[in-house]
Amino acid sequence: MAFANNIMIVRHRLLSELVRLWDKKKITTEDIDRLPLQLSPKYSKHAGRCCVHKERAVWKYKSLPLLGLTMKDETDELMPLSAYAQMAMDRAHYGSPKESIMCVIDEACSACVHVSYEITDLCRGCTARSCQNNCPKGAIHVNAQNGKAWIDHDACVSCGICQRSCPYHAIVYIPVPCEEACPVKAISKDECGIEHIDEDKCIYCGKCMNACPFGAIFEVSQTFDVLERMRCGEKMVAIVAPSILGQFNSTPEQVYGAFRAIGFTDVLEVAQGAMKTTENEAHELLEKLDEGQAFMTTSCCPAYIELVRKHVPEMKPFVSGTGSPMYYAARLAKKQYPDAKVVFVGPCVAKRKEAQRDECVDYVLTFEEIGSILSGLDIHLEQVKPYAMSFVSVREAQGFGQAGGVMGAVKSYLKLDASRVKGIQVSDLNRKNIAALRAYAKTGKVPANFIEVMACEGGCITGPSSYSGEKGKRLFIQELSKCEKTY
Repeated sequence: MAFANNIMIVRHRLLSELVRLWDKKKITTEDIDRLPLQLSPKYSKHAGRCCVHKERAVWKYKSLPLLGLTMKDETDELMPLSAYAQMAMDRAHYGSPKESIMCVIDEACSACVHVSYEITDLCRGCTARSCQNNCPKGAIHVNAQNGKAWIDHDACVSCGICQRSCPYHAIVYIPVPCEEACPVKAISKDECGIEHIDEDKCIYCGKCMNACPFGAIFEVSQTFDVLERMRCGEKMVAIVAPSILGQFNSTPEQVYGAFRAIGFTDVLEVAQGAMKTTENEAHELLEKLDEGQAFMTTSCCPAYIELVRKHVPEMKPFVSGTGSPMYYAARLAKKQYPDAKVVFVGPCVAKRKEAQRDECVDYVLTFEEIGSILSGLDIHLEQVKPYAMSFVSVREAQGFGQAGGVMGAVKSYLKLDASRVKGIQVSDLNRKNIAALRAYAKTGKVPANFIEVMACEGGCITGPSSYSGEKGKRLFIQELSKCEKTY
């Protein structure tokens, strides 16, 4: 989870406005065509954009993924936003959500540098010239007049030797934020200088989305697929991830009441599925240890599962075969409501990919999208009728939303056998941690026999599509402490 920034605020505001138009049945009218003009009125100033017209174009194109479309759906630049909205409504009625998980808004992706290293004014023009002498490509030259160095970027290969050798620290590394954030090098510039996401490499961790300073990377939303189906009278059951406890500054009963106010037929806790995950994973762990396997990893993080599939296949034998909490919760929901659609709600981008492989999950919404829906429908948590769950999950299952939660639940469930479990946490799939996991898989040498892996630092509570930001951790701990039921 990135720190709260204006990009997140803009994303929330735009989706809220689109939901408001949908609620007034004006989303396919000229009202949506005028939305970019309302958001960026004439003579308004926009830092980072050349003019108000560019900003309006960006508003328009950012609306597409929120409507469940991608840039590939643009066939005519003169096509109004209302026509795209009509496409989205038609898809909601007669089709299915796009398989695309994320997309890059090309109109917004235009401001990042194309060089990696630059010599600043801190250069003193020293006579040592360590930067020049150590450059393997001869890309550094010295100005004959002032003695200061400069880089020939056509020859530079971005090795970084010059930066490390400069005694004045005058050479800076200039990262491309989204590329730097991606732990698997799945994003890079195309021939037009626009970032491109390689689906064969992407693990859908969502790090690039919040790392982009210009908000050029979006999830492809299913918001209007769900809302439009609700409007048509179709039953929708929300299964809500445990990290919901840290999303909204209100009681769980008020939050679940808000889900009912949106139009959901019922709300079930994914924590109920987490109890099944805990039970199965605990037994599986003991069985594998008895069979002589060196270690086992958790299986509930979909970004980690994608990592193993695409980048660390040698880890496959060590990954638990137990289903995720969403897997079990979805089947409980289908059993209870066989004629309803199941909507998973959580802070995770990668859950959209997991849902595509699960016949029991029909749609995925994020906490960020839920927050925008509440705002757009003018639903206030303090005013809704509270809704209490018929089944209350144990505290340990609710704790799946934070780092250490899965491990803690397994140990609590095992009770006396817990002493056999020596666990470690990998909470953040960065390049260093991925290298460590690869080494564990290849060598079998691990300082523990149970590894809890989560793509997000701190666990799901800090997921890329969470609503509360950094304060969510504190809210989560507060609400979790109120859960009385335990193993």
